Amino acid sequence: MEGEWVWVDSDIGVPIGARVTVTPSGQRLLVDDEGKQRSLAQEQEASLRIMHPTSVEGVDDMIKLGDMTEAGLLRNLLLRHKRGLIYTYTGSVLVAVNPYQDFPFYSGDQVGLYHGRKLGELPPHIFAIAESCYCNMMRHLRNQCCIISGESGAGKTETTKLILQYLAAISGELSEQQIEQQILESNPILEAFGNAKTIRNDNSSRFGKYLEIFFNKKGVIEGARVEQYLLEKSRVCHQALEERNYHVFYCMLAGATAEEKKTLNLGDAKEYKFLSKGGCIQCDSRDDAKDYQRILSAMKILTFSELQSNTQNNLETSDVSKSQHFSMAASLLEVKRSALAKSLTEHSFMTNRESVIKPLSADQASDCRDAFVKAIYNKLFIWIVEKINNVIYKKLTKSPKSSFLSIGLLDIFGFENFKTNSSAGFKVKVLFGVPQGSDATMLNKMNQQHRRNKNYVSSRSEYDTDFGVRHYAGIVYYDSKGFLEKNRDAVSSDMINMVKKTKNMLLQQIFEEELSTNNVKISNNKKIVMTPNNSLRFRQSLDSLMKALSACQPSFIRCFKPNNEKQSEAKLCMRQLRYSGMLDTIRIRKLGFPIRHTFEDFLKRYRVLLKTTVCDPKTETAAACCEAICKTEIQGEDEWKIGRTKIFLRDAHDAILERLREEKLSKIALVIQRVMMGHKDRKSFLRKRRAAVVLQKNWRAYRQEKLRRKLQHGFDRLKSKIRSRKMQQKFEATGLRRSISRRESHHSAAGLHERNHGQKRNFKAEGQCETLKYKT
Repeated sequence: MEGEWVWVDSDIGVPIGARVTVTPSGQRLLVDDEGKQRSLAQEQEASLRIMHPTSVEGVDDMIKLGDMTEAGLLRNLLLRHKRGLIYTYTGSVLVAVNPYQDFPFYSGDQVGLYHGRKLGELPPHIFAIAESCYCNMMRHLRNQCCIISGESGAGKTETTKLILQYLAAISGELSEQQIEQQILESNPILEAFGNAKTIRNDNSSRFGKYLEIFFNKKGVIEGARVEQYLLEKSRVCHQALEERNYHVFYCMLAGATAEEKKTLNLGDAKEYKFLSKGGCIQCDSRDDAKDYQRILSAMKILTFSELQSNTQNNLETSDVSKSQHFSMAASLLEVKRSALAKSLTEHSFMTNRESVIKPLSADQASDCRDAFVKAIYNKLFIWIVEKINNVIYKKLTKSPKSSFLSIGLLDIFGFENFKTNSSAGFKVKVLFGVPQGSDATMLNKMNQQHRRNKNYVSSRSEYDTDFGVRHYAGIVYYDSKGFLEKNRDAVSSDMINMVKKTKNMLLQQIFEEELSTNNVKISNNKKIVMTPNNSLRFRQSLDSLMKALSACQPSFIRCFKPNNEKQSEAKLCMRQLRYSGMLDTIRIRKLGFPIRHTFEDFLKRYRVLLKTTVCDPKTETAAACCEAICKTEIQGEDEWKIGRTKIFLRDAHDAILERLREEKLSKIALVIQRVMMGHKDRKSFLRKRRAAVVLQKNWRAYRQEKLRRKLQHGFDRLKSKIRSRKMQQKFEATGLRRSISRRESHHSAAGLHERNHGQKRNFKAEGQCETLKYKT
């Protein structure tokens, strides 16, 4: 049994792993996962439970675990976390354990590695879930959503940013726009104004966010829209010990230059009461000065003008410093000092016949100031979200929303359970109607109405002001003090009247609803501006969110926090496993049929796997065809079930069918390619052959014509030669006759001359004779 892994009891409530070892002296020991040694008696060996091999080495999909227990799940997660493997599948659900450090597997190379790959082909990764959402959206032309849950500090916000980074990267390859960069740059701004350091998390989201990213039919991002839920306004004025106010205050004070501070009359963070109530100014994991420059850069990309940036900075400063610098506050709010003082220290209301002004005590004035400060910050945050939406959603307003596909990323509040939980925490965890009246009457009505509900825990005595609710993560007790006041979210009419007189256009803009005569209704005593309460607003927002999620195909990511001090802690992980219902999820997905398709969709998707010789879709029903596909491709009838309108599959078979479909389509694609290439080559051959025939015909015609011309030219030359010869001969003949004639003429002339000359001689001789005769 030496070297064997076994399960042993532990103080965390579930067994942990241990390995049997033998010392040189022969003593048997158990070395557990925590490094502790335990002696092992021989009689104890028989009672030890042997660990399944899958729990020894760990698996990347916990459905494959042989030890389907809480201990098996816990050991698998912690074992992989120690190896730097922070992602684990539970079927199609991704479990992410916060590593509290940067890893190199979020680079562009990793994006390219997971792009186009099916879920399960590569090791578990957040990019695999993002790719699955993207592929399902493009494949089924159906909107997707990714629901990210977990405790505060479990890494939900970072997970959301990584999914957004992946979607922007794969869309940016096809896009020539800058919308992806603008969507990414919205994160630093929203984090600055909506995140803060808490006891458990240095970058805790203090609001809920649903980011919906819109794609065109080609899969390119066209825009996005941010919906925010329930900002924690109370943090502006009150922070718990070792906690901070919102990041933006500390970033601005740390990053602003000396000249900017002088212009805005700013000091150090420790000088402001609202920034130092938690006794924590610095945050070790954050660089406030560097983050401030990042915020300003993001604002420029999202087209925040410098004037708007300066204005909101002024407002933020006045909010946290006006109790100490009253004149400065009045100047920044652009109201008269007397008007501001009057609205803070006096309360006006109407009796039956006259208006009465009542001075406020110091505590009441502080409450009035804090209410106004929280209202300004909340309105400013809403204004910033709308400003961002005007940039990243502007293009989509010109087309109907139905013409786009979308992927929604839900980064909801992290679960927190403190010694004292308020109404804000209560609304985070569960919502129901709150009656009018006092806190005591509200608590009594809840005790009466819900005392038989197993999820409601009544007050222990009539003097207690707390009550409990059994959430999925255990029982949480809430203090009912201040519930109704916080739920009303009241702003005194005196403050609203002061806002009416301000020259600050931004302040009037963010209080536009309260200043509108159509929306403002004042009660008889003119004390409170009657607006919808927080619970109603929040419930309406959640109803709208649930409608949006129900129309999408969901993917789930469970984020786990390994410890409270950023070190491994098995007990905390075990509690989160139980609260999240992970074991039940695995059992349901392993024993049940979580993959469901309608007959029509299933047949349309996997029609390629159906042999017409077995079942012909032209003559058989869709249900019969689906059954034939499953019988042929899935072994074991227990692995799938046929319902009335749908077919149900086990978790693993969706990937199996997809793989078989891809293989079949690849074979068909090869046949199609072979036929098409043959067809293409044949067309090319026939075209070339026709071209060759035409070329040959033209060549022969050209060659014949050339030969004819050559012969014609030869004939012409021959004719010319003949004519020349004839002419020459004729000429020569004509020249001979002329020569003979000339000779004859010449001879005739010569003869005549001779005759004449002879005659002359004769005549001369005869004359001489006569002369002689005479002389004689």
